Amino acid sequence: MSERSALVELANFIGRSPLASPDMKVRNRALSGMTERMLPRQKRSVGDLLGVVMALSARTRRMAHDPARVEIDVFSPDGLRALRMTLGDD
Repeated sequence: MSERSALVELANFIGRSPLASPDMKVRNRALSGMTERMLPRQKRSVGDLLGVVMALSARTRRMAHDPARVEIDVFSPDGLRALRMTLGDD
């Protein structure tokens, strides 16, 4: 695409967003929908709040523990080591 055709395409661009509408009611409805999606839900159940508290406490407990180190040794049928994998710090 040449630079000129890109500029022509940009000059012919027509905004199709409801925010570009000349009708104020349409623009207000679009803005209202956007702000409602950004605001947090007001109704939270006790189960939702309890789940958040349990997840945060579990994460805190895991962070307080020492890091784990896992070693996996896999041997072939003839007794030779086929794979050795170490996960974690040495």
